[in-house]
Amino acid sequence: MSMRFIALVASALAFCGSAQAAEPRAKLKVALTFDDLPLNGTLPAGTLRSDFARATTAVLKKYRIPPSYGFINARGLEQNPDGALALKIWVGAGNPLGNHTYSHLDLSKNSVEDFQREVLRNEPVLELLENPRGGGLWFRYPYLHEGDTLEKRRAVRAFLKSSGYHIAQTTLDWEDYLWNSAYARCVMKKDAASIQWLHESYLEAARDFMRFQRENARGVFGRDINHVLLLHQGAFSAQILPELFALLKSEGFVIVTLEEAQSDTVYETDPDIGEAHGGTLVELTMQKKGVAWPADAPKLPRERLTTICQ
Repeated sequence: MSMRFIALVASALAFCGSAQAAEPRAKLKVALTFDDLPLNGTLPAGTLRSDFARATTAVLKKYRIPPSYGFINARGLEQNPDGALALKIWVGAGNPLGNHTYSHLDLSKNSVEDFQREVLRNEPVLELLENPRGGGLWFRYPYLHEGDTLEKRRAVRAFLKSSGYHIAQTTLDWEDYLWNSAYARCVMKKDAASIQWLHESYLEAARDFMRFQRENARGVFGRDINHVLLLHQGAFSAQILPELFALLKSEGFVIVTLEEAQSDTVYETDPDIGEAHGGTLVELTMQKKGVAWPADAPKLPRERLTTICQ
């Protein structure tokens, strides 16, 4: 065997190795969704709901985030022209709106008939706002409560389907609404140290729950799936989103539309169980399959978030 042949083989192997090393790893897809528009949580003194809608949509535009659904409760618009303006700003920035019931009604505590009325009562606002609906009608259950009994769950699902709705599921959630009112209080007190802790604690919770819930999804579905992230539009949103985007990127996620995320076949599945406390699609599927809840689940700093800057 000639030295020239050996050198050629070695060169070819080196090229293949470097090409393989340079090959990018597969990205995980995630859609961002925002609940409780026009605003979740406390409104800081001297500010308007439209201020925060404008700030959040500006951040989404700056970072070139695909159109992101905001799920509305129209009761927040009663005698509140600024709430209506907030929704117009959201839609005007190219972000669609979805139905979250008129008053954030809890299906676990109410009848099927009352819940259906709440869905329908929310629709006129969606129509008046000339809501972009390229992907159809979308609905998000308040509290992620899809029915405390199987009968209620099936009845509401049948109603939503007959009304043309897709269900906006959730797979990633760290109860980010807890930071909205806390941030508003700390801003009013001008407590910079506490605001810094809010940033740090949010990112720690986001990282820990993101990894935990991604592993749960892998375990119950046997593979990586497209994800849907549940966020809440509030006073803290525009402040934390740039850092959240950086975290998502570092964790291997690429942000897509809700329609693209839910094109994954796992969203065609239905756990079909009654559960008073609700849960994400992954959590309900784990329960349906009898998968034990992992003992190493992360914890939220719930007590401090509810008492900080009081």
